[in-house]
Amino acid sequence: MRILLAGLALLSTVALPHSTVDGVWRTVGYGQLVQVSGGKLSTYDVTKVSCLPGSLSGTGDGTTFATNEGSVVTIRPGAMTFDDNLGVRSLRRVPGGLPRECRVPANELSTFDVFWHTFAENYPFFRAKGVDWQSEGDAARREVAAHPDRLYDVLCGLIRPLHDAHVALSAPGQHCASPRPGTPDPGKTVPRAIAVADANLGVPTRTWAGGALAYADLPGGLGYLRITGFHDYAGTFAESSKILAKALDEIFTPGHQRSGLILDLRVNGGGDDPLGLQVAARLTDVPHYAYAKRARNDPDDPSRFTVAQPFFVQPAVAPRYRGPLAVLTGNLDVSAGETFLQALLNRQPRPVLIGQSTQGAFSDTLDRALPKPGWTVSLPNEEYLDPHGRTYDGTGIGPDLPVPVFAPDDLAAGRDPALALARRVLGR
Repeated sequence: MRILLAGLALLSTVALPHSTVDGVWRTVGYGQLVQVSGGKLSTYDVTKVSCLPGSLSGTGDGTTFATNEGSVVTIRPGAMTFDDNLGVRSLRRVPGGLPRECRVPANELSTFDVFWHTFAENYPFFRAKGVDWQSEGDAARREVAAHPDRLYDVLCGLIRPLHDAHVALSAPGQHCASPRPGTPDPGKTVPRAIAVADANLGVPTRTWAGGALAYADLPGGLGYLRITGFHDYAGTFAESSKILAKALDEIFTPGHQRSGLILDLRVNGGGDDPLGLQVAARLTDVPHYAYAKRARNDPDDPSRFTVAQPFFVQPAVAPRYRGPLAVLTGNLDVSAGETFLQALLNRQPRPVLIGQSTQGAFSDTLDRALPKPGWTVSLPNEEYLDPHGRTYDGTGIGPDLPVPVFAPDDLAAGRDPALALARRVLGR
C-alpha cells in the first residue's frame, strides 16, 4: 500500500543532481541539523544551548540513504522523507554550515541544560499536563548546581508529572519513565495476557512476524486477529512491510467467509505508522480519513506547529475484509498501535471499540543523546489530529463498550471479559 501526501509523488519522481542537496539543512521542527556530503548523511541534535551528534546516519547515492536504523531516508531540496515514517519534514539550508563545534562539556549542569532545553523547545503538551516547565526547571537547576550527584533523580523528578509513555530518561544501569497512572508493567502483564486470551479462544492460533501477528478462526464464523506491534519484523522497514503483506494475504484469503472480525490491540506496543496503515488498507473498500499529523516548530511557543499533513486509508489491491469489526483496546495499546486505531475510526461500518482507553501517546519520539556518556532522553513533539482538529494525546481513545482489560483478578482466574463481550456483540 502506498500513502501519498499532496506533492509527495512529485518529490519522489524528480531527478536532481547530487550537488543540489549537499550541505547542511535545518529541519522545520524536530530540532535537528542534517548534513549531506559525499554520499553520506549525518544528523546533529540542536537546542539554543547545544549541538550534539545525532543517532541517525546513512550512506547512499547523495539523495537516498540506507540508514543505521534500517530505514531509507530521501533528501530533496527543502524536504526529507523516511520510508518507515509518515510525512515530509521541511528543510531550510544553513548557509554557514555546521556550528564551529558540535559538542558541549559532559558535566552535570551542561547535561541538565541540554535536557531542559530539549523539552522546552520541542514538547507540545505542558499546558495539557498542567506542568510549568520554566519554574520547575529553575528550581531543579538550582538543586543540580548544589548537589551534582543528584542529577539523575532531579531529571527523573521533572518528567514524572508528565505521565507520558513517550517520555523516558536512561543512564547507565538506570531507566526512568512515567506512563499514565494505572498502566501495568508490560513485562509482567503481556505474556500472561496473551496466554489468557489464547486459552479463551478455545482454538489454536497461527502466528507471523515472530508472533507479532496471531490469527484464529472461531466458531460461528468469527475471526480473531491480534497485533502486538508494528516494528522489527525484519532488519529493515522494507523487509518488515513485505513480511506483513504476506501474512495479511494468508489471513484474508479470498473466498474465506467471516461473519465478523475481532481485532485485538490491547498489548500493541507501537512501531511504524505506515505498517498500521498497511493493515487498515486491508479492512476497507472505501478510502477514508485516517488522521493529520503536525509537529511543534517554535522553540519559544508550544502552541505553534507545522502545517498539518493529512493521511488517508486507501483500499489495498490485495485480499481484504470489509465486514463487522470489533476492536479490543486498553492502556497497553500505545503509539503506532493507537494511530492504527485512530485510522479505523472513520471506517464504514465503524468498528465497535471494547475495553478501556488507550494510553494516549501517539507521536513519534525524538531520541536524544545527552552530554554525559550513556545518558539519553526520549520525548514526543507531534500531534495526531482527527477530522475536527482534536488530538487524543493524554486521554487516549475511549471505548464504546467499557469493560475491564486484564484486571489482576481476571488474569489470575484465566478470564477474558473483553474478548467474551466482543464475541457476543459480533454474534448477534
